[in-house]
Formats: sequence, structure tokens, C-alpha cells
Amino acid sequence: MKMLADDSLVIGKTKELCAAIADDPEYRSMMEKVERFMEDDAAKLQFQSVQERSQELGQKQQSGLELSVGEVEDFEAAREALMSNAVAREFMDAQQSLQSVQSAIGKYVGITLELGRVPAEEDLADQEGCCNEGGCGCG
Repeated sequence: MKMLADDSLVIGKTKELCAAIADDPEYRSMMEKVERFMEDDAAKLQFQSVQERSQELGQKQQSGLELSVGEVEDFEAAREALMSNAVAREFMDAQQSLQSVQSAIGKYVGITLELGRVPAEEDLADQEGCCNEGGCGCG
């Protein structure tokens, strides 16, 4: 497909977008927080432990089993301790921000491909709340 050739206008503009993202000070700040987390073994272990415990408790609930007060209290205490860890908290905030950027860019591109033009503000507003996954029939 010529549109995706390395020397095409679309790929050229995509590379420009990627360069703008990589050069953005806010993006760089988010990546520094991610890197700081990745270098902190204790924060990673704490984060992983809370994630695993969350999954275990979720599976238990999905199986129809009730969580004990102790299980909930232990999880909440571990989650609160994680949130009080500045490195882990900044990582989670950065991760959420990066996902929001990726989602917003994907939304713009997706709507452009659907409409065949750059989306206007009202086009973006029309998509709010839509699953935008192509199979739900919304939009």
C-alpha cells in the first residue's frame, strides 16, 4: 500500500507527530517518572504485589465467593501504602496520562479514517460515550 510506504506523505506526517510527542516537555517529564519507577525495585515489587492481589480478589468475587473483611482491609492498606510511595504514584499518574494521550490520538485518527476529513469539535463530541470499537453499532 503506497500510503504506508516509508516515503509517503502519511508516514512522513506520522513521523513528524512522533517527533513532536518525543520532544514535548510534558511527555519527557512523564517518561522520567516511568524510568524512575523502573529503576526502583522496591516500588516495582510493591506495585506488582498490589496488582496481583487485586486480580486475586477480583477472581474470587467473579467466582461468587465473598471477600472477608480482613482481605479487603489488607488490600486497602497495601493500596494506600502504594499510593503513599511517591515513585509508584507518579508512575501510575504518568501511565494514565500516556494512555490518555494514546487514546486521544487514536480517536482523532480513527474518526478521520471514518469521515475522510479532519474531525471538527462536534465530531469528537459525537463520539463521547461510544465504545468506538466497531462492533457495538453506536455512533
